[in-house]
Amino acid sequence: MCLAIPGKILSIDASGPLRMGEIDFGGIRKEVCLEWVPEAETGQYVIVHVGFAIGVLDEAEARKTLDLFREMGDSGMPASE
Repeated sequence: MCLAIPGKILSIDASGPLRMGEIDFGGIRKEVCLEWVPEAETGQYVIVHVGFAIGVLDEAEARKTLDLFREMGDSGMPASE
């Protein structure tokens, strides 16, 4: 099973060999490869799998998914590893 998480692009750096971005995942910031989504721009949401953005999401869909993850985290069920 694969899991991809939506995050918001805070900044983009195209100065290196790969187009990279700083992505905010609800307060956690990570560097992500944006090569597969050349249309992605700062302020947009992307869906990320193992460090690679694999698609651009509209904000409403991203927020809906993030809200669902929050609800799952608040459900009282133990986190799986």
